[in-house]
Amino acid sequence: MSEADDYDMMFKIVLIGDSSVGKTNIMNKYLKNEFREDSKATVGVEFGSKQFIIDNHKVKAQIWDTAGQERYRAITNAYYKGSKGAFIVYDITRKETFESVDKWVNDLTMACDKNLTTILIGNKSDLEDQRQITKEQGEEKAKSFQLAFLEMSALSGENLEKGFNMLISEVYQKCKGEFKNSDYLNLGDAVEEIQLKNDSENDKKCCKT
Repeated sequence: MSEADDYDMMFKIVLIGDSSVGKTNIMNKYLKNEFREDSKATVGVEFGSKQFIIDNHKVKAQIWDTAGQERYRAITNAYYKGSKGAFIVYDITRKETFESVDKWVNDLTMACDKNLTTILIGNKSDLEDQRQITKEQGEEKAKSFQLAFLEMSALSGENLEKGFNMLISEVYQKCKGEFKNSDYLNLGDAVEEIQLKNDSENDKKCCKT
């Protein structure tokens, strides 16, 4: 068994939300500590992974960044299936991205298991002078859907680790009794070596539901 196969549990996490809310930078900052001001809109789906030790178990989180444009919606919706955790991301400086949260919640509800762990993320908290959505509005929206809530900055890293730690810990607690190594798909990425990849094969699954 290679190092890439040496884990006890693997699960899939998706980042969804309107285009240009910062999903790609959230993923890149978390996995590679990189932020790009000129980051381009994701086409289709990209993913990376990271490993953790939780309760002496090797846990691999596979993180999927999905396109937010409407024309890719049918494609990206197919990738929600099998997800155990999700960030729904909006931009605190763009009201229309906050108004889209209801749509994204509905998409997840239609595609995913009821046990999905979801956190509503208000990104770009560093742009306080451009804020259009208050923290209280974000909290109320999350409460209406019974979701956890955080404001975050992919640029500064504020609440980035906290958000992923919350999500991954909760997913682990829900899923630790469900998985066997035979359920996993080996995607060939080495431990701690994060490579973002485009994936266009519709029949791939991260894990069984």
